Amino acid sequence: QLQLVESGGGLVQPGGSLRLSCAASGSNLDYHAIGWFRQAPGKEREGVSCAGASDGSTFYADSVKGRFTIFRDNAKSTVYLQMASLKPEDTAVYYCAAVNGLAHLSCSSRWYGYWGQGTQVTVSS
Repeated sequence: QLQLVESGGGLVQPGGSLRLSCAASGSNLDYHAIGWFRQAPGKEREGVSCAGASDGSTFYADSVKGRFTIFRDNAKSTVYLQMASLKPEDTAVYYCAAVNGLAHLSCSSRWYGYWGQGTQVTVSS
């Protein structure tokens, strides 16, 4: 059973940067598509950025394109979300997630079966 644990959230000023980490255990993360999702109060969970298992494909939501980057460290079985130029509207609980057996990359949360506990990101001055 794949287990995911996020870390790295916190309070940051607008324009600042944060790097979120998602450590995987229990299964080889390389066999899974992975993604970062976020949920703000009163809003639906949305896909922020996702990456395919092997082909290097990535997806970024329009709202974060050019500001966020998803990447892996295979040796550490960890996936990261580097966030830059943060805006107050980025405030949310951020979750990492994974799915195996996904034929084509999707960043819709309905496909992801393994989830971390979430980490709070607050962007405020």
